Amino acid sequence: MVTRRTAAWPLAWIYALLIVYASLYPFDQWRIQGIAPWSFLLAPLPRYWTGFDVISNVLGYAPLGFLCALAIHRTRPRAPAVLWATLAAAALSLTLESLQMFLPARVPSNVDGALNVAGALVGAMAARALEWAGAVDHWSRFRERWFVPESSGALALLALWPLALLFPVAVPFGLGQVLERLEAALVQEMQGSPLLDLLPLREVELQPLLPINEVLCVAMGVLLPCLLAYSVLRQTHQRLTLAATLMALGLLGSALSAALTYGPAHAWDWVGSEVLLGGALAVLACLGLCLAPARVCLVLMLILLVWQLALLNNASADVYFAQTLQAWEQGRFIRFHGLIQWLGWLWPYGLLAYLVARLSQPPAA
Repeated sequence: MVTRRTAAWPLAWIYALLIVYASLYPFDQWRIQGIAPWSFLLAPLPRYWTGFDVISNVLGYAPLGFLCALAIHRTRPRAPAVLWATLAAAALSLTLESLQMFLPARVPSNVDGALNVAGALVGAMAARALEWAGAVDHWSRFRERWFVPESSGALALLALWPLALLFPVAVPFGLGQVLERLEAALVQEMQGSPLLDLLPLREVELQPLLPINEVLCVAMGVLLPCLLAYSVLRQTHQRLTLAATLMALGLLGSALSAALTYGPAHAWDWVGSEVLLGGALAVLACLGLCLAPARVCLVLMLILLVWQLALLNNASADVYFAQTLQAWEQGRFIRFHGLIQWLGWLWPYGLLAYLVARLSQPPAA
C-alpha cells in the first residue's frame, strides 16, 4: 500500500479549528440549563429559516469533508474515505451543536446539524469524484515535478494566505497586528484583579505607522509568501511563475476584502502610493532572490517576518479601521468573520513556527 504526504491533513485540522471558533463564538456566559445537551436532536423543526442559513451550513462543512476525504485517500488509499470523512464531520457537528446548549448567544438546531453533515458529504463526494477523474494523481505528478518532498507545511500556509487577506487589515498585506487588541482584551478580563499590575503593559500610546514603514510592511507582506514558495520549489522558472501567481492572488484577496467591507465600488481604494511602492520593491526582491538557496530564503524570511511583526505591533490602527472591524464583527459578516479573523491574526505566527522548525533541522546534504 502506497501512502503519500499531503497538505490536506494540516488544512483539514486548521479548518476544523476555525469551525469550532465560528460555532462557539462568543465564548462567554456559559451556563447549565438542566437539560441534556443532545436534546435538540428530538426537538421540533425550526419554524423560521432562510436560504442563507441553508447555504452557509452546507458550504461551511463542505471544505472539511473535501479535505478529510482527500487526506484519507492520500494516506490510506484502501480506506472508505467518503464514509470516514462524513462521520468525522458529523461527530464534530454533533459535538459543537451540543456545546451550543451552554451558550446563551447560540441556539443548537437539528436542521443545522443535518445540513452540516450534508455539506461534508457533498465535499467528500467531490473529492472522490476528483480522484475518479484522475485529478488527484495529476496533482501528485505536478507536485513531484515542482516541489521538494517535505513541502506539505509550506503548501498549507500558501493555500491559507489569500484567505487570511480577506480579513480587513490596517496595512495592506500586514497580517498579525494583534498586540493592541490583545492588551485591551487582557485589561478587560483582569479589571479589578491584582494581576493587572503585573502585566507588562506599554506606558505610551501607540502611534500610526510612518509612510516609509508602511511601504516596508507592504513589501515584506508580499515578499514573505513568495520566499516561502521559493524554499520548496525545484526550478528557477517555477519560482517566478508561482511568485507571480501568489501576487495576483494576494491582490484579488485584498480587493475582495475591500469589496465585502465597503462595497464593490471601493474594491481598489486601498491601492495607494505606499502600496504601489511596496509592491514594486517586493517584485524587485523576488527577481533578485530567484536564484537564492532554499535555506537563505528561510533565514531571510525569518528576519523579514520578525521585522514586519515588530513594526505592525508597535503601531496603532486608525479610528476608521476600528469602525471597519466593528462592521465585520457586529454586522452581516459575523459568521464569516469568525472563520477568517483567526487566519488573518495567526497566519504570520504559524509561518514563524514553521520557519523555526525548518531552520532547526540540519541542512540537507
